[in-house]
Amino acid sequence: MSRFAVIPHAVIPALSPLRIGIAGLGRLGRKHAENLAFHTRHCALVAACSPIAAELDMAHAQLGVQRLHPTFDDLLADTTVDAVVLVTPTSLHADQTIAALHAGKHVFVEKPLALNVEDCERVEAAAAEHPHLTAMVGFVRRFDPSYRNAHDAITRGDIGTPFIVRSQTCDLNDESGVFIRFAPTSGGIFMDCSVHDIDLARWLLGRPKATRAFATGTIAIHEELRPLNDVDNGLAVVEFEGGQRAVFYASRTFAHGHETQTEIIGTAGNLLIGQGAPRDRVVVSDAQGVRHQAVADFFERFSDAFGQEMQAFVASCRGEQPLPLTLADATEATRIGLAITRSLHSGQPQTV
Repeated sequence: MSRFAVIPHAVIPALSPLRIGIAGLGRLGRKHAENLAFHTRHCALVAACSPIAAELDMAHAQLGVQRLHPTFDDLLADTTVDAVVLVTPTSLHADQTIAALHAGKHVFVEKPLALNVEDCERVEAAAAEHPHLTAMVGFVRRFDPSYRNAHDAITRGDIGTPFIVRSQTCDLNDESGVFIRFAPTSGGIFMDCSVHDIDLARWLLGRPKATRAFATGTIAIHEELRPLNDVDNGLAVVEFEGGQRAVFYASRTFAHGHETQTEIIGTAGNLLIGQGAPRDRVVVSDAQGVRHQAVADFFERFSDAFGQEMQAFVASCRGEQPLPLTLADATEATRIGLAITRSLHSGQPQTV
């Protein structure tokens, strides 16, 4: 058992650094591991877990990780680990989060928390049994400076009362088909991509209760998705109590890059975040026209936010500050995402 299983949360700041083990070293897992190893204060990446030997070799050779575990049970049994970061398949998130909490370890788990509400609620119940432990879901956009500035502006009343959010997650078309191989276990385009937009909408609108959802979609390029009952472009509308609305667009097929964009419409003004997906502030004007470079993927777009997110997790584990989001927020994002997905499949509006 970790010493965090018995030491009250209030005295954790005296313990430095927080010793972290990561499970999952795929493309996002490696990003988190690099941030923990080289860019996050007051922590040390001491252990890594993967069933793939090459990933463990990478963690040792490139990140300096000394304790390498082929199974998650081995990682949980490692008494040198105070906290675990889960970047594993979504189908494992709930059970692994619960097991880590019962082992006395803080947990950061990538989104979505689970692909059904019941599993989300099981995680909430387990976390309630261990109030001295931090359990955090990776809704990284809340840590992006632009989105945080927008949230602060809304809180100040700069745009009056917000009543509509339009938000999109649109990926550069990937002809290699990586996302197609992932599609059978992803929960579909809305659970995989739009869950970030769903969480943003609730956050920016003041956490209203969703009541109804409608979705539709099409396959523009990737016919391989058809047998999986998935699409490569989807649209959804969510209704909230009090008359607020959210519109979501998700795409796998953008030609110019990754474009995450959100607009919040209020009674006294609008806020627009991320229009045009600019890589920097350079605009080129020449005989071919006026243009700028776009970010290639979500790693590039949210590089700073990934770092801030992990710093917030470490600070919470050390008792230095509370988390800015809750497991209940993750449960609601899953609840709404599932209603949207049901509507996509049925062609009919669904109660959330």
